[in-house]
Amino acid sequence: MKKNKYVIGIICVCVILYLILSRLPMAYAISQYGSSGEEVKQIQTKLRDWGYYKGDVDGVYGSQTYEAVKAFQSSNGLSADGIAGSQTLSALGINSGSSSGGGATSNNSDLNLLSHLVYGEARGEPYNGMVAVAATVMNRVSDSRFPNSVSGVIYQSGAYTCVSDGQINLGYDDNSKRAAQDAINGWDPTSGCIYYFNPNTATSSWIWSRPQVMTIGKHIFCK
Repeated sequence: MKKNKYVIGIICVCVILYLILSRLPMAYAISQYGSSGEEVKQIQTKLRDWGYYKGDVDGVYGSQTYEAVKAFQSSNGLSADGIAGSQTLSALGINSGSSSGGGATSNNSDLNLLSHLVYGEARGEPYNGMVAVAATVMNRVSDSRFPNSVSGVIYQSGAYTCVSDGQINLGYDDNSKRAAQDAINGWDPTSGCIYYFNPNTATSSWIWSRPQVMTIGKHIFCK
């Protein structure tokens, strides 16, 4: 009798724990083959805008979406498993768990992604040089020649070396985050520049043709 009560008690505890845990919010939902909903629409919209996805934005995670996610992951130094987990959603600039549609990027997602870019592109530079790199992203967002979102600018094909070589996934430090926030808040040490390059490592002859405005640290900033 006592043994039966003990077993029943264990089962009750397990059921209670399950009910509690099932109601806790998850930091990231995981979209994968067979999933559907608003998050999948956001994924499809981002990948279509960046040239990875050619299908309809229908919110259904089918084979085309799966292959597009794999291609994006492979191009950006992520594990190419076709699953839109936390790292992939962050790289896409999607604030998972949000009920908003349309592929909009939240301020927190913008800050997180821009902080990664600053660290990948400008760690070791003077602080105003870090802000300047972030400011070029914000200037591109405002320029009709470029995508109109932080994530769209950063993940535009060939735009930033740290995306191409995977350094954008290294994380960021406090200085990088502060610099990104300062740029988002409107500080632009470059006076409107949209390009920059390191003259010691640049391999493009085209970048030298851009009007040069100033040098900060190792970077020349151009319009």
